[in-house]
Amino acid sequence: MFDDALAAANQMLTPPFRKVLIKTMLLTLALLGLIWLGLEKLLVAALSLPAAWLSNPWITTILSLIGGVGLFVGLAFLITPTSFLVAGFFFDELAEEVELEIEPGREPGRALALGDATWLALKFSAVALVVNLAALLLLLVPGVNMIAFFGANAYLFGRGYFELAATRHVSPAEVRRLRKMHEGRLFIAGLVMAAMLAVPVLNLLTPLFGTAFMVRISRRVMRPPSQRRPVAADRRI
Repeated sequence: MFDDALAAANQMLTPPFRKVLIKTMLLTLALLGLIWLGLEKLLVAALSLPAAWLSNPWITTILSLIGGVGLFVGLAFLITPTSFLVAGFFFDELAEEVELEIEPGREPGRALALGDATWLALKFSAVALVVNLAALLLLLVPGVNMIAFFGANAYLFGRGYFELAATRHVSPAEVRRLRKMHEGRLFIAGLVMAAMLAVPVLNLLTPLFGTAFMVRISRRVMRPPSQRRPVAADRRI
């Protein structure tokens, strides 16, 4: 798995991924910006509500500062749902590049229909939003908050990106069977991806790394044990 993570990181620097890199980051930043504006509007509206204790300008200023910091922290918890939305746009394009890179002689998987790709992205984005909001509520509980945050996101990343990758090759029923059979491996793979969330700027690259990484994991998982062999080494840049 370490080799797959390293190969995925290296492939992010290849020309096909570099072409998508700027589009991915711009879309991620645009979505986060829209979320920021929406939350800021809600905060301003809340502070403008008629209340006697809000009439003091010092209190209003302090609450505004706290709210601004809260918005900044809150965005970190929204990277995961945003990542799934972004992945829905670019996953098949990048997944095909990865598949051709690791197994040049094998036919790449079929691209998901627009409706299927959109549904998977929206489904996991919605679940990730709920889970991360719950983790955000635990922010004031030392220890538990980080465990909940990384554990929940590891599960979501492992399951979500695996389903996007595996559905290119097998039926939804087979995807579910494989996912349940390899839950431990997928959780560890998701934990590798979740670790990126703690690194500013790098976390914006989660859709690119997640695609390159999970396509490799899924190809290993889908092979029968008798046919499993090391994935072909990536070509050097």
